[in-house]
Amino acid sequence: MPETGERPYHHGHLRAGLLQAAERRLREDGVDGLSLRDLARELGVSHAAPRRHFPDRRALLDALAETGFARLDTVLRAALADTADDFAVRLQAVATAYTRFATENAALLELMFRSKHRPGGERVARAAEGAFALVNELIVQGQAEGALQAGEPEQAGLILFATLQGIAALVNGDVVPPEMRDGLVETATEQFLRGARPLP
Repeated sequence: MPETGERPYHHGHLRAGLLQAAERRLREDGVDGLSLRDLARELGVSHAAPRRHFPDRRALLDALAETGFARLDTVLRAALADTADDFAVRLQAVATAYTRFATENAALLELMFRSKHRPGGERVARAAEGAFALVNELIVQGQAEGALQAGEPEQAGLILFATLQGIAALVNGDVVPPEMRDGLVETATEQFLRGARPLP
């Protein structure tokens, strides 16, 4: 079916429509369930229309990963904007926001990190920089205030990230129920702070 001026995906709306449909399909069927042809059929446009925005399936997946990192960055910054300047409170807010995103968008998050680390994934890696820079700045704040040991902030951030990813994996794998998520994050963050304090 040819794309016409009457269709809602004319004049630039098709790209956004494809990304929304692709994320929905990703959530329901996983990466293997994504194809440009099927998305075109779902949106009622010609099979060739999506290629105006995404030359191939890989380009669509990378764009989906990029938008995922942009959303994650927005979520984390919004969490910080709603907190006081206290480092422990800020850390708890970011940890909770990240883990909620990771469990509510499990398939998308997997795609985001897979795309970021694949050969040729430089654009996705750049899209991820904002969220990771935010966490790095937060760790630096904790070190400057004496709440965390001095040292490489990236290492402390990696330990925190691994802990939160572990909690998200337990929830996503149905090992623990979703209602336990926020409590686990709170406990894990408190333990991280205790373990990372400077030695007396």
